[in-house]
Amino acid sequence: MSFKTKSFIIGILLISLLGGTLYALSNQKEKPADSKSSQTSSETRVKTKETTIQTESSERRVLSVEEQLKQMIKEMSIDEKVGQLFLVRVPESNALEDIKNFQLGGYLLFGRDMENQTKETLTKKIAEFQEMSQTPFMVASDEEGGTVTRISSNKKIVPDKFESPQSLYKKGGMSLVLKETKRKSDIFKELGIHTGLYPVADVSTDPESFIYDRTIGLDVEGTSNYVVDVVKELKQNEIGSTLKHFPGYGDNRDSHTEIVRDTRSIEEIEKTSLPPFKKGIEAGADSILVSHNIVDAIDSEVPASISPKIHEVLRQELGFDGVIMTDDMDMAGLADFISQEQAALAALKSGNDLILSSTYSTQIPVVKEAVESGDYSEEQLEASVLRVLKWKYELGIIKLEE
Repeated sequence: MSFKTKSFIIGILLISLLGGTLYALSNQKEKPADSKSSQTSSETRVKTKETTIQTESSERRVLSVEEQLKQMIKEMSIDEKVGQLFLVRVPESNALEDIKNFQLGGYLLFGRDMENQTKETLTKKIAEFQEMSQTPFMVASDEEGGTVTRISSNKKIVPDKFESPQSLYKKGGMSLVLKETKRKSDIFKELGIHTGLYPVADVSTDPESFIYDRTIGLDVEGTSNYVVDVVKELKQNEIGSTLKHFPGYGDNRDSHTEIVRDTRSIEEIEKTSLPPFKKGIEAGADSILVSHNIVDAIDSEVPASISPKIHEVLRQELGFDGVIMTDDMDMAGLADFISQEQAALAALKSGNDLILSSTYSTQIPVVKEAVESGDYSEEQLEASVLRVLKWKYELGIIKLEE
Protein backbone atom coordinates (compact mmCIF):
# COMPACT_ATOMS: atom_id res chain seq x y z
CA MET A 1 0.00 0.00 0.00
CA SER A 2 1.38 3.35 -1.04
CA PHE A 3 1.95 6.25 1.33
CA LYS A 4 -0.82 8.31 -0.36
CA THR A 5 -3.35 5.49 0.05
CA LYS A 6 -2.52 5.10 3.75
CA SER A 7 -2.92 8.83 4.31
CA PHE A 8 -6.30 8.82 2.55
CA ILE A 9 -7.64 5.95 4.72
CA ILE A 10 -6.41 7.58 7.95
CA GLY A 11 -8.13 10.86 6.93
CA ILE A 12 -11.43 9.06 6.32
CA LEU A 13 -11.23 7.39 9.74
CA LEU A 14 -10.49 10.69 11.49
CA ILE A 15 -13.44 12.42 9.80
CA SER A 16 -15.79 9.57 10.81
CA LEU A 17 -14.54 9.66 14.38
CA LEU A 18 -14.97 13.44 14.60
CA GLY A 19 -18.49 13.27 13.13
CA GLY A 20 -19.57 10.65 15.66
CA THR A 21 -18.22 12.71 18.52
CA LEU A 22 -20.06 15.84 17.36
CA TYR A 23 -23.31 13.85 16.97
CA ALA A 24 -23.01 12.47 20.51
CA LEU A 25 -22.32 15.91 21.94
CA SER A 26 -25.32 17.29 20.06
CA ASN A 27 -27.63 14.63 21.57
CA GLN A 28 -26.33 15.35 25.06
CA LYS A 29 -27.16 19.06 24.71
CA GLU A 30 -30.64 18.41 23.38
CA LYS A 31 -31.76 16.02 26.16
CA PRO A 32 -31.37 18.46 29.07
CA ALA A 33 -33.10 21.12 27.01
CA ASP A 34 -36.08 18.79 26.42
CA SER A 35 -36.19 17.92 30.11
CA LYS A 36 -36.05 21.58 31.16
CA SER A 37 -38.77 22.52 28.68
CA SER A 38 -41.01 19.77 30.02
CA GLN A 39 -40.43 20.90 33.60
CA THR A 40 -41.18 24.57 32.82
CA SER A 41 -44.38 23.78 30.93
CA SER A 42 -45.76 21.74 33.83
CA GLU A 43 -45.20 24.43 36.46
CA THR A 44 -47.08 27.67 37.29
CA ARG A 45 -44.73 30.47 38.26
CA VAL A 46 -45.91 33.41 40.44
CA LYS A 47 -44.00 36.71 40.32
CA THR A 48 -43.22 39.03 43.25
CA LYS A 49 -46.35 40.32 45.07
CA GLU A 50 -48.39 37.98 42.86
CA THR A 51 -49.32 40.68 40.34
CA THR A 52 -48.69 38.39 37.35
CA ILE A 53 -48.89 34.66 36.63
CA GLN A 54 -46.91 32.64 34.05
CA THR A 55 -49.12 29.98 32.48
CA GLU A 56 -48.16 26.66 30.85
CA SER A 57 -47.89 28.34 27.48
CA SER A 58 -45.50 30.90 29.01
CA GLU A 59 -48.02 33.73 28.59
CA ARG A 60 -48.22 36.36 31.36
CA ARG A 61 -51.66 37.13 32.80
CA VAL A 62 -52.12 40.30 34.79
CA LEU A 63 -54.29 39.72 37.84
CA SER A 64 -57.71 41.37 37.80
CA VAL A 65 -58.30 44.58 39.74
CA GLU A 66 -60.15 42.68 42.44
CA GLU A 67 -57.38 40.08 42.74
CA GLN A 68 -54.74 42.78 43.12
CA LEU A 69 -56.80 44.65 45.71
CA LYS A 70 -57.41 41.45 47.66
CA GLN A 71 -53.65 40.91 47.66
CA MET A 72 -53.23 44.42 49.10
CA ILE A 73 -55.74 43.58 51.83
CA LYS A 74 -53.98 40.30 52.56
CA GLU A 75 -50.81 42.25 53.32
CA MET A 76 -52.58 44.75 55.62
CA SER A 77 -52.64 44.58 59.41
CA ILE A 78 -55.93 44.77 61.35
CA ASP A 79 -55.10 48.40 62.19
CA GLU A 80 -54.69 49.25 58.50
CA LYS A 81 -57.92 47.50 57.52
CA VAL A 82 -60.00 49.18 60.22
CA GLY A 83 -58.50 52.60 59.48
CA GLN A 84 -59.54 52.38 55.82
CA LEU A 85 -63.19 52.46 56.90
CA PHE A 86 -62.94 55.95 58.41
CA LEU A 87 -63.42 59.12 56.35
CA VAL A 88 -63.07 61.70 59.10
CA ARG A 89 -63.19 65.40 59.73
CA VAL A 90 -59.68 66.90 59.69
CA PRO A 91 -58.66 67.28 63.35
CA GLU A 92 -57.68 70.72 64.61
CA SER A 93 -54.34 69.33 65.81
CA ASN A 94 -52.09 66.41 64.82
CA ALA A 95 -53.73 66.12 61.39
CA LEU A 96 -50.66 64.56 59.77
CA GLU A 97 -49.76 62.38 62.75
CA ASP A 98 -53.28 60.93 63.01
CA ILE A 99 -53.20 59.78 59.38
CA LYS A 100 -50.23 57.59 60.28
CA ASN A 101 -51.25 56.65 63.83
CA PHE A 102 -54.79 55.56 62.91
CA GLN A 103 -54.12 54.43 59.29
CA LEU A 104 -57.08 56.57 58.23
CA GLY A 105 -58.83 56.06 54.89
CA GLY A 106 -59.36 59.73 54.20
CA TYR A 107 -60.21 63.24 55.36
CA LEU A 108 -63.46 65.15 54.90
CA LEU A 109 -62.86 68.90 54.57
CA PHE A 110 -65.07 71.39 56.42
CA GLY A 111 -65.30 75.16 56.50
CA ARG A 112 -62.66 75.55 59.19
CA ASP A 113 -60.14 73.85 56.89
CA MET A 114 -60.57 76.75 54.44
CA GLU A 115 -59.74 79.50 56.92
CA ASN A 116 -56.66 81.55 56.00
CA GLN A 117 -56.04 79.35 52.98
CA THR A 118 -55.31 80.17 49.37
CA LYS A 119 -55.62 77.77 46.44
CA GLU A 120 -51.87 77.15 46.64
CA THR A 121 -51.71 76.53 50.40
CA LEU A 122 -54.77 74.26 50.36
CA THR A 123 -53.32 72.24 47.48
CA LYS A 124 -50.07 71.86 49.43
CA LYS A 125 -51.96 70.86 52.58
CA ILE A 126 -53.90 68.15 50.74
CA ALA A 127 -50.70 66.86 49.12
CA GLU A 128 -49.13 66.54 52.58
CA PHE A 129 -52.07 64.41 53.70
CA GLN A 130 -51.45 62.10 50.76
CA GLU A 131 -47.69 61.87 51.40
CA MET A 132 -48.22 60.92 55.04
CA SER A 133 -50.54 58.00 54.26
CA GLN A 134 -49.19 54.49 53.75
CA THR A 135 -52.28 53.52 51.74
CA PRO A 136 -53.40 56.00 49.03
CA PHE A 137 -55.58 58.59 50.79
CA MET A 138 -59.05 59.88 49.88
CA VAL A 139 -59.87 63.58 50.29
CA ALA A 140 -63.54 64.62 50.24
CA SER A 141 -65.43 67.87 50.68
CA ASP A 142 -69.17 68.34 51.12
CA GLU A 143 -69.95 70.41 48.02
CA GLU A 144 -73.66 70.29 47.21
CA GLY A 145 -73.61 74.03 46.49
CA GLY A 146 -75.72 76.78 48.02
CA THR A 147 -76.00 76.34 51.78
CA VAL A 148 -73.64 73.33 51.76
CA THR A 149 -70.23 74.25 50.39
CA ARG A 150 -66.80 74.24 51.99
CA ILE A 151 -64.08 75.19 49.52
CA SER A 152 -66.12 77.94 47.82
CA SER A 153 -66.79 79.58 51.19
CA ASN A 154 -63.32 81.11 50.72
CA LYS A 155 -63.09 83.45 47.71
CA LYS A 156 -59.30 83.11 47.64
CA ILE A 157 -59.81 79.46 46.74
CA VAL A 158 -62.96 79.72 44.59
CA PRO A 159 -63.87 83.30 43.62
CA ASP A 160 -67.38 82.38 42.45
CA LYS A 161 -69.29 80.46 45.11
CA PHE A 162 -70.92 77.17 44.12
CA GLU A 163 -74.65 77.79 43.73
CA SER A 164 -77.31 75.30 44.76
CA PRO A 165 -78.56 72.92 42.05
CA GLN A 166 -82.08 74.29 42.54
CA SER A 167 -80.94 77.86 41.90
CA LEU A 168 -78.94 76.84 38.84
CA TYR A 169 -81.84 74.82 37.43
CA LYS A 170 -84.22 77.75 37.75
CA LYS A 171 -81.75 79.98 35.89
CA GLY A 172 -80.68 77.69 33.08
CA GLY A 173 -82.10 74.20 33.39
CA MET A 174 -80.07 71.01 33.56
CA SER A 175 -77.40 72.30 31.17
CA LEU A 176 -76.38 74.96 33.71
CA VAL A 177 -76.40 72.39 36.53
CA LEU A 178 -74.06 70.14 34.54
CA LYS A 179 -71.84 73.09 33.59
CA GLU A 180 -71.42 73.82 37.30
CA THR A 181 -70.75 70.12 37.97
CA LYS A 182 -67.93 70.26 35.42
CA ARG A 183 -66.52 73.44 37.02
CA LYS A 184 -66.53 71.80 40.44
CA SER A 185 -64.83 68.72 39.04
CA ASP A 186 -62.03 70.78 37.51
CA ILE A 187 -61.47 72.64 40.78
CA PHE A 188 -61.50 69.38 42.77
CA LYS A 189 -58.82 67.93 40.51
CA GLU A 190 -56.68 71.03 40.77
CA LEU A 191 -56.80 70.93 44.57
CA GLY A 192 -56.47 67.13 44.95
CA ILE A 193 -60.06 66.46 46.11
CA HIS A 194 -61.59 63.17 44.94
CA THR A 195 -65.29 63.41 45.81
CA GLY A 196 -67.86 66.06 46.74
CA LEU A 197 -70.50 63.97 48.55
CA TYR A 198 -73.38 64.80 46.23
CA PRO A 199 -75.91 64.75 44.44
CA VAL A 200 -78.81 65.01 46.91
CA ALA A 201 -81.35 62.40 45.77
CA ASP A 202 -84.06 63.45 48.21
CA VAL A 203 -87.38 64.45 46.67
CA SER A 204 -88.95 67.64 48.02
CA THR A 205 -91.34 70.16 46.47
CA ASP A 206 -92.34 71.79 49.75
CA PRO A 207 -90.40 75.03 50.43
CA GLU A 208 -91.22 74.66 54.13
CA SER A 209 -89.45 71.30 54.56
CA PHE A 210 -85.96 71.17 56.06
CA ILE A 211 -84.29 69.45 53.10
CA TYR A 212 -86.00 71.45 50.30
CA ASP A 213 -83.25 74.04 49.64
CA ARG A 214 -80.66 71.28 49.23
CA THR A 215 -82.69 69.35 46.64
CA ILE A 216 -83.31 70.06 42.96
CA GLY A 217 -86.87 71.00 44.03
CA LEU A 218 -88.56 68.78 41.43
CA ASP A 219 -90.95 65.82 41.56
CA VAL A 220 -89.87 62.17 41.57
CA GLU A 221 -89.23 62.01 37.82
CA GLY A 222 -87.43 65.35 37.70
CA THR A 223 -85.26 64.44 40.70
CA SER A 224 -84.43 61.05 39.15
CA ASN A 225 -83.34 62.68 35.89
CA TYR A 226 -81.21 65.19 37.79
CA VAL A 227 -79.48 62.43 39.76
CA VAL A 228 -78.75 60.38 36.64
CA ASP A 229 -77.29 63.36 34.75
CA VAL A 230 -75.06 64.49 37.62
CA VAL A 231 -73.79 60.96 38.37
CA LYS A 232 -72.83 60.49 34.72
CA GLU A 233 -71.14 63.89 34.55
CA LEU A 234 -69.12 63.19 37.70
CA LYS A 235 -68.11 59.76 36.41
CA GLN A 236 -66.99 61.27 33.11
CA ASN A 237 -64.78 63.66 35.08
CA GLU A 238 -63.45 60.88 37.39
CA ILE A 239 -64.94 62.49 40.50
CA GLY A 240 -66.83 60.43 43.06
CA SER A 241 -70.62 60.56 43.41
CA THR A 242 -72.63 60.10 46.61
CA LEU A 243 -76.40 59.74 46.63
CA LYS A 244 -78.01 61.00 49.83
CA HIS A 245 -79.84 60.69 52.20
CA PHE A 246 -81.04 57.07 51.86
CA PRO A 247 -83.83 55.94 51.99
CA GLY A 248 -85.02 59.48 51.28
CA TYR A 249 -85.43 62.34 53.74
CA GLY A 250 -89.04 63.22 53.00
CA ASP A 251 -90.45 66.35 54.64
CA ASN A 252 -89.01 65.44 58.04
CA ARG A 253 -87.30 67.66 60.59
CA ASP A 254 -83.54 68.30 60.93
CA SER A 255 -81.60 65.28 62.23
CA HIS A 256 -78.58 67.52 62.88
CA THR A 257 -80.37 68.78 65.99
CA GLU A 258 -82.70 66.00 67.14
CA ILE A 259 -83.76 62.37 66.76
CA VAL A 260 -86.10 62.26 63.75
CA ARG A 261 -88.80 59.66 63.17
CA ASP A 262 -90.11 59.15 59.62
CA THR A 263 -93.71 57.88 59.88
CA ARG A 264 -94.44 57.50 56.15
CA SER A 265 -95.84 54.21 54.87
CA ILE A 266 -93.63 51.81 52.90
CA GLU A 267 -95.85 52.44 49.86
CA GLU A 268 -95.15 56.17 50.02
CA ILE A 269 -91.42 55.64 50.48
CA GLU A 270 -91.27 53.23 47.55
CA LYS A 271 -93.27 55.61 45.36
CA THR A 272 -91.78 58.99 46.29
CA SER A 273 -88.29 58.38 47.74
CA LEU A 274 -86.63 55.27 46.32
CA PRO A 275 -86.86 55.92 42.52
CA PRO A 276 -84.05 58.54 42.37
CA PHE A 277 -81.77 56.15 44.27
CA LYS A 278 -82.67 53.30 41.90
CA LYS A 279 -81.94 55.46 38.86
CA GLY A 280 -78.72 56.74 40.39
CA ILE A 281 -77.52 53.20 41.05
CA GLU A 282 -78.32 52.22 37.46
CA ALA A 283 -76.35 55.26 36.27
CA GLY A 284 -73.26 54.04 38.15
CA ALA A 285 -73.28 55.91 41.47
CA ASP A 286 -70.14 55.16 43.49
CA SER A 287 -71.51 55.54 47.00
CA ILE A 288 -74.68 56.09 48.98
CA LEU A 289 -74.98 58.01 52.26
CA VAL A 290 -77.54 56.75 54.79
CA SER A 291 -79.50 59.16 56.99
CA HIS A 292 -79.92 59.02 60.77
CA ASN A 293 -83.73 59.16 60.53
CA ILE A 294 -85.67 56.33 62.16
CA VAL A 295 -87.79 54.99 59.30
CA ASP A 296 -90.77 53.27 60.91
CA ALA A 297 -91.90 51.42 57.77
CA ILE A 298 -88.54 49.61 57.48
CA ASP A 299 -87.06 49.58 60.99
CA SER A 300 -88.81 51.40 63.83
CA GLU A 301 -86.17 50.45 66.40
CA VAL A 302 -82.98 52.27 65.38
CA PRO A 303 -81.78 55.09 63.08
CA ALA A 304 -81.30 54.10 59.44
CA SER A 305 -77.54 54.52 59.67
CA ILE A 306 -77.25 51.64 62.16
CA SER A 307 -80.12 49.51 60.83
CA PRO A 308 -79.31 46.18 59.12
CA LYS A 309 -82.80 46.21 57.58
CA ILE A 310 -82.15 49.52 55.81
CA HIS A 311 -78.89 48.17 54.42
CA GLU A 312 -80.61 45.00 53.24
CA VAL A 313 -82.93 47.17 51.13
CA LEU A 314 -79.90 48.79 49.52
CA ARG A 315 -77.96 45.59 48.88
CA GLN A 316 -80.68 43.03 48.21
CA GLU A 317 -83.65 44.96 46.83
CA LEU A 318 -81.82 47.71 44.94
CA GLY A 319 -78.74 45.61 44.12
CA PHE A 320 -76.20 48.27 45.12
CA ASP A 321 -72.65 46.90 45.41
CA GLY A 322 -70.71 50.14 45.94
CA VAL A 323 -69.66 51.95 49.12
CA ILE A 324 -72.32 52.65 51.76
CA MET A 325 -71.41 55.41 54.20
CA THR A 326 -73.01 56.95 57.26
CA ASP A 327 -74.06 60.54 57.63
CA ASP A 328 -71.92 62.52 60.09
CA MET A 329 -71.80 60.48 63.31
CA ASP A 330 -71.83 63.63 65.46
CA MET A 331 -75.35 64.62 64.39
CA ALA A 332 -77.90 64.53 67.22
CA GLY A 333 -80.12 62.11 65.29
CA LEU A 334 -77.54 59.42 66.07
CA ALA A 335 -75.43 60.91 68.89
CA ASP A 336 -78.50 61.23 71.13
CA PHE A 337 -79.46 57.62 70.41
CA ILE A 338 -76.17 55.73 70.93
CA SER A 339 -72.77 56.56 72.44
CA GLN A 340 -70.08 57.72 70.03
CA GLU A 341 -67.77 54.95 71.28
CA GLN A 342 -70.22 52.27 70.10
CA ALA A 343 -71.75 54.11 67.13
CA ALA A 344 -69.09 53.26 64.54
CA LEU A 345 -69.08 49.55 65.41
CA ALA A 346 -72.90 49.44 65.24
CA ALA A 347 -72.80 51.18 61.84
CA LEU A 348 -70.21 48.78 60.41
CA LYS A 349 -72.00 45.69 61.72
CA SER A 350 -75.25 46.91 60.18
CA GLY A 351 -73.66 47.10 56.73
CA ASN A 352 -71.85 50.43 56.27
CA ASP A 353 -68.43 50.48 54.64
CA LEU A 354 -67.35 54.00 55.55
CA ILE A 355 -67.77 56.00 58.76
CA LEU A 356 -67.99 59.82 58.69
CA SER A 357 -66.75 60.83 62.11
CA SER A 358 -64.83 63.23 64.32
CA THR A 359 -64.45 60.84 67.27
CA TYR A 360 -62.47 58.20 65.41
CA SER A 361 -59.77 58.09 68.10
CA THR A 362 -62.23 56.42 70.50
CA GLN A 363 -64.21 54.50 67.85
CA ILE A 364 -61.33 52.75 66.08
CA PRO A 365 -60.07 50.88 69.19
CA VAL A 366 -63.63 49.59 69.80
CA VAL A 367 -63.90 48.31 66.22
CA LYS A 368 -60.46 46.70 66.38
CA GLU A 369 -61.33 44.93 69.66
CA ALA A 370 -64.57 43.66 68.09
CA VAL A 371 -62.63 42.18 65.16
CA GLU A 372 -60.16 40.47 67.48
CA SER A 373 -62.96 39.03 69.64
CA GLY A 374 -65.02 37.90 66.63
CA ASP A 375 -67.92 40.27 67.39
CA TYR A 376 -67.30 41.96 64.02
CA SER A 377 -66.07 39.34 61.58
CA GLU A 378 -62.85 39.84 59.66
CA GLU A 379 -64.70 38.57 56.59
CA GLN A 380 -67.18 41.47 56.80
CA LEU A 381 -64.34 43.88 57.58
CA GLU A 382 -62.40 42.81 54.48
CA ALA A 383 -65.50 43.00 52.27
CA SER A 384 -65.92 46.64 53.27
CA VAL A 385 -62.22 47.40 52.82
CA LEU A 386 -62.40 45.90 49.33
CA ARG A 387 -65.30 48.19 48.38
CA VAL A 388 -63.42 51.24 49.68
CA LEU A 389 -60.22 50.29 47.82
CA LYS A 390 -62.19 49.62 44.62
CA TRP A 391 -63.63 53.12 44.85
CA LYS A 392 -60.16 54.56 45.36
CA TYR A 393 -58.94 52.64 42.32
CA GLU A 394 -61.85 53.86 40.18
CA LEU A 395 -61.09 57.46 41.21
CA GLY A 396 -57.44 57.03 40.24
CA ILE A 397 -56.17 57.24 43.83
CA ILE A 398 -54.80 53.68 43.77
CA LYS A 399 -52.68 52.65 40.79
CA LEU A 400 -52.55 48.98 39.76
CA GLU A 401 -50.85 46.93 37.06
CA GLU A 402 -53.06 46.63 34.00
